[in-house]
Amino acid sequence: MKLIYRRSADSETGEPRLVGYFLFGLLILFAAAVGATAGLLLVYSTDLPQIDQLERYRPSAVTELYDGRGRVIGSFALQRRVIVGYDDYPQVLRDALISIEDKDFYRHSGINLWRIGGAAYRDIASGGKVQGASTLTMQLARNLFLSPDRSFYRKVQESLLAVQIERRFTKPQIFTLYANQIFLGHGSYGYEAASEFYFSKPAKKLTLPEAALLAGLPKAPQYYSPVTHPERSVKRRNLVINAMLEDGKITAAQAAAAKSAPLELNLQKDLNLLAPNYVEEIRRYLESKYGSDQVHEGGLRVYTSLDMDMQKAAKQAVLDGLAAYERRHGWRGKLLNVAAQGQDIDKYQDPDWDAEREINSYTHALVTRVTAASADIRFGQHSATITATDFAWTKSKAKLPELLRLGDIVYVKLLGFEPDAKARITLEQDSGVQGALVAIDNATGDIKAMVGGRNFNLSKFNRSTQALRQVGSSFKPYVYTAAIDQGATPDDTILDAPVTFQNASGPYTPHNYDSKFEGTITLRRALAQSRNIPALKLADRIGIKNVIDYARRFGITSPIPAYLPVALGSAEITLLEQTSAYSVFPNDGVRVAPRYIIKVTDYEGRILEENYSDIKDVVSSHTARIMTSMLREVVLHGTGMAAARMPYPLAGKTGTTNDFTDAWFVGFSPTITCGVWIGYDEKKSLGAKETGGRAALPVWIDFMNVALAGKEPGEFQEPLSQGTSVARKVDTPDVAPGDGESH
Repeated sequence: MKLIYRRSADSETGEPRLVGYFLFGLLILFAAAVGATAGLLLVYSTDLPQIDQLERYRPSAVTELYDGRGRVIGSFALQRRVIVGYDDYPQVLRDALISIEDKDFYRHSGINLWRIGGAAYRDIASGGKVQGASTLTMQLARNLFLSPDRSFYRKVQESLLAVQIERRFTKPQIFTLYANQIFLGHGSYGYEAASEFYFSKPAKKLTLPEAALLAGLPKAPQYYSPVTHPERSVKRRNLVINAMLEDGKITAAQAAAAKSAPLELNLQKDLNLLAPNYVEEIRRYLESKYGSDQVHEGGLRVYTSLDMDMQKAAKQAVLDGLAAYERRHGWRGKLLNVAAQGQDIDKYQDPDWDAEREINSYTHALVTRVTAASADIRFGQHSATITATDFAWTKSKAKLPELLRLGDIVYVKLLGFEPDAKARITLEQDSGVQGALVAIDNATGDIKAMVGGRNFNLSKFNRSTQALRQVGSSFKPYVYTAAIDQGATPDDTILDAPVTFQNASGPYTPHNYDSKFEGTITLRRALAQSRNIPALKLADRIGIKNVIDYARRFGITSPIPAYLPVALGSAEITLLEQTSAYSVFPNDGVRVAPRYIIKVTDYEGRILEENYSDIKDVVSSHTARIMTSMLREVVLHGTGMAAARMPYPLAGKTGTTNDFTDAWFVGFSPTITCGVWIGYDEKKSLGAKETGGRAALPVWIDFMNVALAGKEPGEFQEPLSQGTSVARKVDTPDVAPGDGESH
């Protein structure tokens, strides 16, 4: 009995012992798991970035350039991003983003364990890596601090960072950081920049379909791009709308209307193409002063002197002037053929096609089909047809198939668009002739417009600031200024007759443009008619070095050799220098240095630099006013008479070089000075009789008509009274002995 009793006792105490052993084992396993987890977390957190960096974090932002009226004219950026606040994102966008990306955003503490568990189970079951289920906070942590690789290690770090971010920042702050940071395709970062790119408006003005479309992009911006994959984009948009409906953010009627709405993009224009040469000048200056990183990532605000309306007028005037020149000289052919170069015409994309297509703009187009009666062309998303009548101006007797071939690149002007993407065009020609224009505000020196060539995509060379070209007779005002400043008067006479000058290199016998001589004429008429002999006689009497000194005082810094033909414009000067120099005349003898930038501020609005007008006295008011009256005579009765029909007080001077290689007109009103140059990049003749008055002046007139329209033109100041002057003869002997200042 005793033995049996012991066995019974052992059986009664054995079960509690087993339970105890089991619980103890569980505790050991739990402690080990906790220890292992803590160890892993310690390992994973050792190289985590300090979350307090986020308090000082500022993403790279776009540097924007503004014209004189505060309109954006260009930008510099590695990432197109515009930083805005929480309230700048409309409720409809917030609802759309949270419904599709993170329904529990306002309830979780950085991570959603249920979503992570479900995603992990699905990935393990499918043999894939842990992915998906990221909250907005986790996505923010990944985008800011971690690599994009999909691994368990990165996922743990992402979660740890998300928890820290949630502890440090409010939900609106986290949403704003995310909304300003996320990549949304086509170089756009953040919803403000994306809204401006895809719809050309700020995020505040997004409609429900637009907000839903943008909210669907973070999953795969390139795959769902509305630009390259519109069908996928619409399907993704509608999925977002359904999610909003499920969450009660919108009504069924709103959802139905939004899903049936067509995809209507309004892609942002590349504003840098409005004044590309001007913007490039700004970029070079800013990078040299502030560094490339600050310019492209620092979000500077650059307030420039440019006027967007004047710039548009300048660009149109130059292109129209070049088209008129081309038509005067007929069809030259020799078109680039991309098919002959081995390119696939179905895949060909021209650099011109990146620009916004506007009425009266010019573009290169690809010939895709040629028949006996017409030729089909394509440019970007548009097409057009060239008929035989479009070739009427060429005066060619050849048939259309003899003039155009499949794969040719032609130059056309856009006249309008039809509803079916067909365009109405006129056939033009691009033979390589170039043009440049600079316009300056007389009072401030502000550069209001700058055109550096026909097509920035084809040539980045700025012919307004980089091209040194012979200025022809537009140099003569410096000669006459020196004479007036030393006591001559406009009514003094000089002999326009054959003459030979003795130089160190031998005799120099000049001639006038028309090879005729007018005899005794006044200085006023000599300048108005651009007579060469009187200008040379004046320069020889004054001394060519003295004339050059006056040009230097006007702001000319380009090298000028000290020999007599310089008086006729053999010196090579940039268009910007020459235009700025001419502004001295309407400015009463004061030179105001040309100015690109008025002010630069940093991202926080602190002023980094502020530029004021640099003013210097050049000549007396008396001399400046007399010269203005003489240059006005050029417009009223001289080589610039084509401008006399304009209802404004105007003055200026034509310039033409030997063999018609360069055509100039530089002129001014009381408020604006504008210079125009036409020519080829190589020293090539423009053709017979392509003078400054014929090639350059019409461009100047077209621009000035727009620039002065609706504005108070002002009046030129009358010359100061110096008593009654008596006409004097300021002639020199027919054969000049040479004074060592010319050769």
